[in-house]
Amino acid sequence: KIHDLNLALFENLIGTLLAIFGNLLVSVSLCVQKYSHVSLAGNKDPRAYYRTKTWWVGLLLTVLGEVAIFVSYAFAPLSLVAPLGAVSVIASSILGFVFLREKWKPKEFVRRYIVSFIGCALTAGGTYLFVTFGPNSHEKLSAENIVKHVIGWPVLLYLLLEIIAFCLLLYFYKQRNATYLVVIVLLVSLLGSVTAITVKAVSGMAVLSVQGNLQLTYPIFYVMLVCMVATVVFQASFLSQASSLYDSSLITSVNYILSTAFAIIAGAVFYLEFNHESVLHICMFLLGCVICFLGVFLVTQNKRKTKAFEPYVTMDMMQGIPTIHDKGRAVQPDYNGSFSYGTLVNSESVIPAALPAVPEQVSAFPGGTPVARSAAFKQD
Repeated sequence: KIHDLNLALFENLIGTLLAIFGNLLVSVSLCVQKYSHVSLAGNKDPRAYYRTKTWWVGLLLTVLGEVAIFVSYAFAPLSLVAPLGAVSVIASSILGFVFLREKWKPKEFVRRYIVSFIGCALTAGGTYLFVTFGPNSHEKLSAENIVKHVIGWPVLLYLLLEIIAFCLLLYFYKQRNATYLVVIVLLVSLLGSVTAITVKAVSGMAVLSVQGNLQLTYPIFYVMLVCMVATVVFQASFLSQASSLYDSSLITSVNYILSTAFAIIAGAVFYLEFNHESVLHICMFLLGCVICFLGVFLVTQNKRKTKAFEPYVTMDMMQGIPTIHDKGRAVQPDYNGSFSYGTLVNSESVIPAALPAVPEQVSAFPGGTPVARSAAFKQD
């Protein structure tokens, strides 16, 4: 028993390190690929992004990272690997801060990054807690063991409840036009729990096959493989629909929280990962997950919001009144005294120039009614 326990702890350590390493590689790869796109745009390079070496390096790192995460499911419990996606959030936040090299005033720096620092600290603390108190039991995922799990009544009941919940959410989403973010992400998370189950099964059987215990001849392997691919495709479809309606940072945080929660439930029900854990360990594990969720939420919600358009400023040739435009359409003339030409935000060191007086000039509008332009501007 002591030997089996030590072996389980060693395998958990390998799986945890592989998951952390894989998430770090994915984060670095995204930064490398983004650097490739930014470099092409900044240098006005006409080449396609896939013709640059940096983009291919990023793609290679992505593949290596995903392979490492895939293999980690064969060694560590599902409930331990799934929350480690928070490592990618921390790494992306730190790498973005380091490589952007933005210059901020002290007050702006504190206001901009203090929440991110707190979020990273909470995420790191929560990660330490759920890794330390996570489940240690792990079994060899042979085809026979997986079939036993599939036909067990807890798994059948869990899958039945998931199917009912998914059908109800899909009905409200498609027929009732309930395009709320929670509804879409719940659809993704329900599919994600099935994806997590199947990924662990396929990964476990693949690793056993490499070790010499061939599992690829069993039909359950291909059933799990097809379910894995199908659920991944549908998840990508729903996430694409959500990204067209909501901010990406909000989607990231909500999807991570719900997907991780459903993956932990799936691991507890399907693979019985918490059966031999004490109440204290389970409570500390859940506390670590909650702290990690809060940290991820703070990090993602503090990202800079992208603007829907880039406004520009022109001067009214007749009246000399600065006007902000949105894609060629005048939005609102600026009447406050803090406007400085060439910028949308007044600099403290720049004294705004006095605008020329607007004469009381009358112009003819379509329809033949003369209207004072200055009066029209005041009404606006």
